[in-house]
Amino acid sequence: MDKTPKKEVISILVDNQANVLDRVVGLFGRRGFTIDSLTVSATDNPKISRITIVFTGTDQALYQIMTQTEKLEVVREIFTLEAKNSIYRELLLLKVRTGKNDRAAIREIVEIYRGRIIDLSKDSMIIELTGPPEKLDAFMNMMADHDIAEVCRTGITGIERGLKPDSRASVIPDSIRNPVDNSLDPETSSG
Repeated sequence: MDKTPKKEVISILVDNQANVLDRVVGLFGRRGFTIDSLTVSATDNPKISRITIVFTGTDQALYQIMTQTEKLEVVREIFTLEAKNSIYRELLLLKVRTGKNDRAAIREIVEIYRGRIIDLSKDSMIIELTGPPEKLDAFMNMMADHDIAEVCRTGITGIERGLKPDSRASVIPDSIRNPVDNSLDPETSSG
């Protein structure tokens, strides 16, 4: 196993219940892992939520935390989102102090990065930008020369590319995935 620390993105499908996030995040904390980014979102199933966690660790650390997280009874499925097979996105809201003289320059940067100015007042503007984390980092680097008032980033959320035939299996309840075969039970058999 590689002992070089690297950024890992993990997706966890969990039961949509109270305190589930506390249990998952608490497990990371008790094991000494620092979470770099955390997002929680709804899925197509109202009983399931998706937690996306980004942390820095070795392959051994990744294996350890995935194995321990998988043991929680509220966890339906856990998997890594590898960059080559996944799409990552993040949302940035940026408030910049502006005057008449620098609005055009800021607007030009926003347009280059395909962002949007979503609020404008006499002394500030709020910019919205969505994209991979590297795009947001580059944008923030370009905006460093301007008077930044506030920054709000959501953290990474991600999804695997393409479909896997068995990818939904763990989201299906056990009673549906492994139906009871009553054909050999004399009380329920018609023959």
